[in-house]
Amino acid sequence: MVMPVARGWTTRDVRALMDESRPWPRYELIAGELLVTPAPATAHQIATGELMRMLADYVDAHGIGVACTSPADLELQPGTITQPDVFVIRAHSRGAHDDSASWEGITSLLLAVEVISPYTGRQDRVTKRDFYLGADVAEYWVVDLDARLVERWTPDRATPQLERGTFAWPPAGAPAPLMVDVAALFARVERKVRLIAARGRG
Repeated sequence: MVMPVARGWTTRDVRALMDESRPWPRYELIAGELLVTPAPATAHQIATGELMRMLADYVDAHGIGVACTSPADLELQPGTITQPDVFVIRAHSRGAHDDSASWEGITSLLLAVEVISPYTGRQDRVTKRDFYLGADVAEYWVVDLDARLVERWTPDRATPQLERGTFAWPPAGAPAPLMVDVAALFARVERKVRLIAARGRG
């Protein structure tokens, strides 16, 4: 489960924990609250990989940014650390293409994505949503594997767009939007989960 730990933590404290326990559990810090998330399940990891591949192919083709996955301790605002499952850095961001740059140099995102787990729903839908939408993240997706939908949040909306079919993601600077087929995405995830389960029984 996600374990919020008493407020008062600093980024220095959290980075010390990270150094001791990489790559999991995952540590994040929002408004002084430490969020600790255990290693994800198979379906979560497969979904993350599918999203990463789709987004990376698109942003690479159009030269508009760089797609990444956690662990990546971003400091989008001073005194915070977040690790979106998948995220897209703007192409012009300081450090976006600089191997020597640290994650602290990234202060804005074109997109942040969280694939929710049974123990992360409230954190992803409330705590992280509010944080990302106030931290210069152009769009935030919550991917719900059980409900088979994607919740799309933008800073100008009070409620999410709920996507179950095909939708267009038009990031700034792109000559054409990315068309996301939600049903096909979940079908690929389920197929790979079944494949792994079958291999495990073999």
